[in-house]
Amino acid sequence: MSSADGGIIQSFLATATTGEVLLQLGVIAMSFLAALSAAGMVRRWRARHLALLGLRGARARLIEIVLIETPVVVALATLLVARTVIAALGSAATLLDVAMQLATALILVRLAMYLLRLALGPRSWLRTWETRLTLLVWLAISFQLVGWFDAIQNTLDAINLLPGKGRFTLWALLKGLVIITVFVLVTSVVARALERRVMHVESIALSTRIGITKFTYFFLVGLGVLLGINAAGVDLTALTVLTGAVGIGLGFGLQSIASNFVSGFVLLMDKSIKPGDVISFTGMPGTSTESFGWVQALRGRYVVVRDRDGVETLVPNQQLITNPVINWSYSDRKVRLKLPVRVSYRDDPELALAVLMHATENNPRILRDPPPVSRLMQFADYGMDLELRFWIADPEAGVNNVRSDVNRAIWRLFRDAGITIPVAQREIYVRHGEPPL
Repeated sequence: MSSADGGIIQSFLATATTGEVLLQLGVIAMSFLAALSAAGMVRRWRARHLALLGLRGARARLIEIVLIETPVVVALATLLVARTVIAALGSAATLLDVAMQLATALILVRLAMYLLRLALGPRSWLRTWETRLTLLVWLAISFQLVGWFDAIQNTLDAINLLPGKGRFTLWALLKGLVIITVFVLVTSVVARALERRVMHVESIALSTRIGITKFTYFFLVGLGVLLGINAAGVDLTALTVLTGAVGIGLGFGLQSIASNFVSGFVLLMDKSIKPGDVISFTGMPGTSTESFGWVQALRGRYVVVRDRDGVETLVPNQQLITNPVINWSYSDRKVRLKLPVRVSYRDDPELALAVLMHATENNPRILRDPPPVSRLMQFADYGMDLELRFWIADPEAGVNNVRSDVNRAIWRLFRDAGITIPVAQREIYVRHGEPPL
């Protein structure tokens, strides 16, 4: 170690061990402990008032931001009181001034990140990264306030990532990432604001509103990426060859994903499937309930379908375009159900048909217009095939439950009327002593 370095260290130690500096460091440590104590009180308050935190609206948001900012505000208040006392005693308070600036910066950055999360929506990725991103932004501002930013910038700018004629430093990379992130965040906020505005326009169909918002979101975010790259100083023309090669590779690798995105926009535009529709994927005509479910949401790559068991299936958009899909509520929500019944040849078919009609009278979900009908379809091997047909207007409330209720009513009425449902019978004749052929 040189004598100059030794002199700098000795000067620093002599300055750091003076009474004024030690007093200020003690005040900063005390403010940190006060912040930790306030954080513990906030946690206990949250545990006792979970119902209040579950509220929505401006009041709930105000309570949330107050709880978030309370520890840092307590630390800032402690520093402010100590700074006032030390200044009244005539002592220097340089470190306390810097600490107060850092605390104020943390309060403002935390508030800005909270407002940005609210602007992006409750399902935004910022909810997971909010604390980390707040820390990074605050550290960058802190380095600038302390005076270390220029030294860090010069150090990172001296690291060249592309040795040779070109120069691409680590500082340029980090600056470009920050600029692109800022542009993407700004365009995301604008896209979310437009989405909320468009979704409240009741005069436009729901599927059209979803299509407009999805297209606007992807367009604005893509525009933000391009503007961020341009603002970072990257020459886009120099990337033409590279982007062409990458585009060819991505074209093959992401063909299925691109097809699903395009199919999603087609579904939104032609309104063939909308949120709330009742669909099934059997591909067979009629009213089969195989793969029966309700469309919950239309995403860019898939459709969320929820079945009667509460299971949500993510169906790729391309599958809905290329495969037959039964949309039970495409143009009319009314659906006709058919219940086949077989009766014995010993029973009166006219009485059985009347009993079938009587089975639909007390069910509130069965429509009277068009009215239910019963038909004699055919004479089978061991009985007469009858069929009860009726309409319902709410397939989203379930189809098999209506079938079950009507079948149970048929069974009770058949039992009371003495009508039998035959079972399959086979007669076998055993002959003995037949002469050989």
